[in-house]
Amino acid sequence: SEAAVDVTADAVQVHGGAGYTTDHPVEQFYRDATVTTIYEGTTQIQKNVIADRLLN
Repeated sequence: SEAAVDVTADAVQVHGGAGYTTDHPVEQFYRDATVTTIYEGTTQIQKNVIADRLLN
């Protein structure tokens, strides 16, 4: 999730002002990536879930 946010944020920056408009697909990718981090929980929670599944 964090990698997706980082990559799409960079893509928005590369496209400049056009990357922030709703007409550009990069803006939608960025919104989708950020929502995923909110929906799936914080990074620490995800790390705890993964550790729990690996250890049990």
